[in-house]
Amino acid sequence: MSRFILAALAGLVLGLIVHLGAVLVLPYLAERDAYARLAAIAGPNEVVPIEDPSDLGAVLPSSDPAFISAVCLYDLSGGPLKVRVPTTEDYTSVSFYTRYGLPFYAINDRSAGRSIIELDLMNAKQRAALPEDDEVTAADRLIVESPSEEGIVLIRAMVRERSARNEVRARMQLANCAPAA
Repeated sequence: MSRFILAALAGLVLGLIVHLGAVLVLPYLAERDAYARLAAIAGPNEVVPIEDPSDLGAVLPSSDPAFISAVCLYDLSGGPLKVRVPTTEDYTSVSFYTRYGLPFYAINDRSAGRSIIELDLMNAKQRAALPEDDEVTAADRLIVESPSEEGIVLIRAMVRERSARNEVRARMQLANCAPAA
């Protein structure tokens, strides 16, 4: 009986190790991940609106139809980016993900406290190369450090009423994700 319990316990531990390994490796092996699906509609360092979800599907699964979304696939190999997103009356958020979908920063219009969410996106080397300037404080310039060269900036704005959908969409088209000057 103890041999059976030992064998069952060993099988359970081995199964757990295989399961955890598969879960951790799958995002790196997936061919049609979020980045690949978004790369089909967007180029690097440009904001592109995402179509509303329909019966035929959505670019990003489980998209909430109460939100209008836009995306910027960033590539920091050419230098830092300036991300500017105008806020809307209801709710606007900007989320940052690595190439493999790891979220590393998010901000919304309430925490930004401004009518435009404006920040600089750069990698660790670009951040270290910034000059130390006492005149520029953290309140003047929001800097987001990306752990990877490539990734996704997801912009979402809530539309409370269907009649305001076109107005919110027009406001979202003013969003910008371009090389910093």
